[in-house]
Amino acid sequence: MKKNHNSIKYMKKDLHPQYHQKAKVECVCGARFTVGSTKPEIKVEICGNCHPFYTGKEKLIDTMGRIERFKTRSAKKKEITPKKTRAKKSQK
Repeated sequence: MKKNHNSIKYMKKDLHPQYHQKAKVECVCGARFTVGSTKPEIKVEICGNCHPFYTGKEKLIDTMGRIERFKTRSAKKKEITPKKTRAKKSQK
């Protein structure tokens, strides 16, 4: 089956972000490397050099304050008292 040139759809111009072939990535541990990205510079907290899965060292990782958010949500649930339910009327 032959494809017609008219049936091929091309990407729209001025719609896609600029792609950087050599975007610089810097980790908190000090590791630096390059990747392809739409951002020219990226700063990360954990990379392959310092991640516990790859290093074998156990380390507590609190991503974006999830532990604190969990504690505040559980405290709010304890403050809320359950609503009183009405007794159902008996049918005659």
